[in-house]
Amino acid sequence: MADVPSVTFRDGNSIPQVGFGVFKIPDEEVVAAVSSALSLGYRHIDTASVYGNEKGTGAAINASGIAREELFVTTKLARTEMGRDNTFREFDASLERLGLDYVDLYLIHWPVPSQDLYVETWQALLEIRQSGRARSVGVSNFQIPHLERLAAETGELPVINQIELHPFLPPAELRAFH
Repeated sequence: MADVPSVTFRDGNSIPQVGFGVFKIPDEEVVAAVSSALSLGYRHIDTASVYGNEKGTGAAINASGIAREELFVTTKLARTEMGRDNTFREFDASLERLGLDYVDLYLIHWPVPSQDLYVETWQALLEIRQSGRARSVGVSNFQIPHLERLAAETGELPVINQIELHPFLPPAELRAFH
């Protein structure tokens, strides 16, 4: 794969603009898929605990022979694991399943406003980042009010809000806010 451009987060870390996502790839098939992607030159792998394939994803990463610092690994906290204690427990479980000492990016997968735990969860992610076990932290599928609340209550916005974006879903207002 040709050199992939990257974007630098405001925390100084960089993310490759092209990555390989493993959504809907069963764990028993993800080793081959991630191994193939890595052999083709992908260096950003995107998974999530809810995908049920972190173990296979980690096995492929660890068997690749590629130096860890050359890879960018993203995983996400499931909406069922929100809250401070659950976040720490689930983050540790993700690292164990992946067989890694750290991830490059850890995201809250969904805000789930009905639970009213996303600010508390965000504060836990900030602590995880501070510990060095996640280089950067962010969110996924958040809307403007959720982001504004994070900023107001914690003083810190995520480095990224990973959203669905394509010609049939061009969230112009959210993109302008970003």
